[in-house]
Amino acid sequence: MSDTRDNASLTGKDRHAAMHFEIRQRICLLDYLPGSQLSETALAEEFGTSRTPVRRVLARLEEEGLVQSVHGVGTLVTDADITELQQAYRLRMELTALTGKLDPIMPDAAFMRRWQALIERAEGMVADGTPRTFTILDMDVFRTLLELTANEPLREVLVRLYYKTKRLWLVRALQSQLELNEEFRIFLHELESIRIALDSGDLVAVAQIQRAHISMSFNRLLQQKA
Repeated sequence: MSDTRDNASLTGKDRHAAMHFEIRQRICLLDYLPGSQLSETALAEEFGTSRTPVRRVLARLEEEGLVQSVHGVGTLVTDADITELQQAYRLRMELTALTGKLDPIMPDAAFMRRWQALIERAEGMVADGTPRTFTILDMDVFRTLLELTANEPLREVLVRLYYKTKRLWLVRALQSQLELNEEFRIFLHELESIRIALDSGDLVAVAQIQRAHISMSFNRLLQQKA
């Protein structure tokens, strides 16, 4: 497990959240490839818990479209197919534009320092990034930007759509179907543009920049589909 924590010090809710986060992360980073079978027994042993909490986490992941329970087989990681996920990607794109309008939260100085650190990571990515390290950075950026809206229903749907579609880019990158240096430069430009909008206090612009870049990324994936 990438982030070992003392389960004894956590509440049941915290343990569930930590387990869900870790397994979801592994799926999105392709540590668990599409079609992989997830063993309740093995996961329970790894996380130091019984099979019941693991079963609940897997049920939650199934609701999110990341795994599928197959009778007589077990729990399998779902495929990341762009044809099947086009509607989810488009919905994510449109809902992202709402984050600047629905219960926006203005960033404070601490947020801006964290954003600058993300930009510096993106600068390093242009020099020597990999598909995996880029995906991890993108996840960190997504979670950070999500803090700019206090609208819980919107946040919940965006989280589900983001992780449901996240693997598409990584699958294409590992198949060498994307120009990685260009992808990294585009991403850095997005973060820098968002910083300018943040500095001016324009959260509507921040949301529109995100939407535009999601749209461009989606169109690049479609172009590489063949």
